[in-house]
Amino acid sequence: MRIDLMAGATLPISRAARQPQPVVLVFDSGLGGLTVLEQVRRARPDAAFVYAADDAAFPYGRLSEPQLVARVLAVMERLIARHSPDLVVIACNTASTLVLPALRQRFVTPFVGVVPPIKPAAALTRSGLVSLLATPGTVARAYTRDLVKNYAATCAVSLVGSVNLARYAEAEMAGAPVSDAAILAEIAPCFDEREDGRRTDVVCLSCTHYPLLLSRFERLAPWPVTWIDPAPAIARRVVQLLGEAGPAEAPEAFAVFTGGNGLTPALARALIGRGLAETTVEAMPLAAD
Repeated sequence: MRIDLMAGATLPISRAARQPQPVVLVFDSGLGGLTVLEQVRRARPDAAFVYAADDAAFPYGRLSEPQLVARVLAVMERLIARHSPDLVVIACNTASTLVLPALRQRFVTPFVGVVPPIKPAAALTRSGLVSLLATPGTVARAYTRDLVKNYAATCAVSLVGSVNLARYAEAEMAGAPVSDAAILAEIAPCFDEREDGRRTDVVCLSCTHYPLLLSRFERLAPWPVTWIDPAPAIARRVVQLLGEAGPAEAPEAFAVFTGGNGLTPALARALIGRGLAETTVEAMPLAAD
């Protein structure tokens, strides 16, 4: 692992930029986008990948909507200028539900966002009881409620806004997992049991951090449910835009953090295990109000 704390440091993306393969930038507020990166790399193993975590501003839920739009636009402008991606994946539900229109207006680079998987959940449920597990910001947005209205009007959809799960997922990857009781307290509201015997049978994971904890969700759930991870659908959309994988061998992928304070040795090992050979900090502190 190489960590450079100098703002404006020169990064090794020039290796990737010289390749004929596309350069894909996967962007998130923290580590949740790693679940998306994994699926997209499987779909396009020949591409050059940059994983960008805006950890200096994590969690995005603490920002007002105008602050969030301004922050993502500013960070993205620098990332696009520095890494010249052919496509950007916004692997963050909070940013996707709010900032994508502004990004598409500002930049010519194509963007792929994350949509809460309400439509497939409505198709899969047999009980008619579906839960959407997300951050409070995603739950509160009109975009999410419109998805429920348009695609799951015949279902009873519980919108569960977790304050802590994204932070718990970050802690888990950094080598400091939280207790089972703490995680169960966050997911328990997803499980609805009615007097007629019907129970929740589908849970939408509408924050990309949450699949990092999926094995624990499955173990702690009071009964089995189908957990829907939107990452495979994102990978399919990337292939639609970039085409199928070519025969060329891809260069090593690497990660960029805007803060770097949470880069523990355990996290460094986890990133290497996920195929990110180098980790660099491009300091982009969050502006004070």
